[in-house]
Amino acid sequence: MLKPDQRTEKRKLGDIGENLACEFLRRRGFEILDRNYLKKWGEIDIVAKKGSLIHFVEVKSVSCERLPDASKDRYRPEDNMHPWKLKRLARTMQTYLLDKKIDLDFQLDLITVKIDERERKGRVEIIENVVI
Repeated sequence: MLKPDQRTEKRKLGDIGENLACEFLRRRGFEILDRNYLKKWGEIDIVAKKGSLIHFVEVKSVSCERLPDASKDRYRPEDNMHPWKLKRLARTMQTYLLDKKIDLDFQLDLITVKIDERERKGRVEIIENVVI
């Protein structure tokens, strides 16, 4: 017997966004190493590798239907990358590299996903090499 899906709507949207982000990265030649690497001080949504570079990817998703009409073109999911979030990500990235014994160059990337649930489409954009 299947259990009912108890994820919040926000979590469901986030999962859709992360799945779209992974597909976006794969199509561009990235290898997905990990998803949802979690420590009590932070989480990394996606860890990917391309060439000899590790990419730690934060995914920000938003549903276009939940935005007021006037803000649809102006809303920027990347504005939710607050300084405290970057600090937590930096610590979690260091932990990941130590845990996995990885000694490669790395960078933080941000993927934004704007999801149109009615049309069942998503617009994915990447901002590479975010300064921590």
